Amino acid sequence: MKGKIIKSTGSWYQVLEMETGKIFEARIRGKFKLIKTRLTNPLAVGDYVEFQLEQDDVAWITKIEPRKNYLIRKAVNLSKEAHIIASNIDIACFIYTLKHPETSFGFLDRFLACCEAYNIKPLILFNKMDVLNDEEIEVVKDIQFLYQEIGYDSLEISSYSKLNLEDLQNLLKDQTSVFFGHSGCGKSTLVNALQPDLNLRTSEISDTHLKGKHTTTFAQMHFWHFGGNVIDTPGVREFAMIDIEKEEVQHYFPEIFRKRKECKFHNCMHINEPKCAVLDAIESGEIQYSRYSTYIKLMEEAEENSQN
Repeated sequence: MKGKIIKSTGSWYQVLEMETGKIFEARIRGKFKLIKTRLTNPLAVGDYVEFQLEQDDVAWITKIEPRKNYLIRKAVNLSKEAHIIASNIDIACFIYTLKHPETSFGFLDRFLACCEAYNIKPLILFNKMDVLNDEEIEVVKDIQFLYQEIGYDSLEISSYSKLNLEDLQNLLKDQTSVFFGHSGCGKSTLVNALQPDLNLRTSEISDTHLKGKHTTTFAQMHFWHFGGNVIDTPGVREFAMIDIEKEEVQHYFPEIFRKRKECKFHNCMHINEPKCAVLDAIESGEIQYSRYSTYIKLMEEAEENSQN
C-alpha cells in the first residue's frame, strides 16, 4: 500500500492511504533506524511511503520514496546532527515581523539559502502590517525592495485586518506549503485566519523578552478547504545544511553568485582575495552586509561539517 506521512510524533506516524483517503496509525520497521545518517529522524511529514497492514489496522512502514526536497534544522542538543522538518514542499513561507518580535536578518537569510540549496520555492510574508506606523511601513517596504531585487517574492499581510489573505490563498492553493518564522511571529494565527476551523493553538508574546512560546510539539499536515495543505511544524531556532561543500555555499546567495563572474580569480571565495567584485559590492552597498555575514557563517559550518 502507498501513503503519505501526515503526522509525526517521533515514535508513531499517521499515514494517509493515497487511494482511499483512510488514515492509519503507523510505525517503522527496525531496519530503518539502522540506516547510517546524520539525521535524527528517518521519516518526516510529507514523505511518500509504502506500508503493510497488520492486526488492529496498525501499519508498518516498509519503504520511503525518494524525496523531491526537504528542509532541515539543527537537532536539539546534538549540534553535529540534523532533523528533517518537512519534505516534498512546493512553497516555503517565511513570516517576517518588524516588531513583536523583531525578525533577525540572519534567520531569514539562512532560511533563503536552505531553500536555494534544497530546491524549494520561498515566499517572504511581511506580517502584522496592521500594528506598524507610517515610518515602520516604509522600513518594511525598503526591506521588501532589497529582497525583491535579489529575486525573492514577498507579500505584505495581516491576520487581523485580513490584508492580502485572499492573494495568499491563491498562492497556496493546491500546493504543499510550510510556514516558518521566529516564535511569536503569528504563524498559527495566520493559519487560523486562512482557515478558522483548523483551530491551531496560538501563544501570547511574553512581555519580558518579546518572544513567543512554542505551541506546536510535533509536525502535522492540515488540509486547506481551498485546495492543498500546510505542514505545521515545531518552532525552528536554526536551519541547517548538511552535505554541502564550503565552495558550494555561494551558489545559494543569488546576488553573490551573479557577481562572482566579475572577480579576478575564478575560484574566489570572497573573503580577502584581491580584486574581488563581491567585496567591492559589499563596500558600495550593492550587496547587503547582513547577507554576506550569513554567507561567511554557512561557509564556516560547511568546513566544520566536512572535518567531522
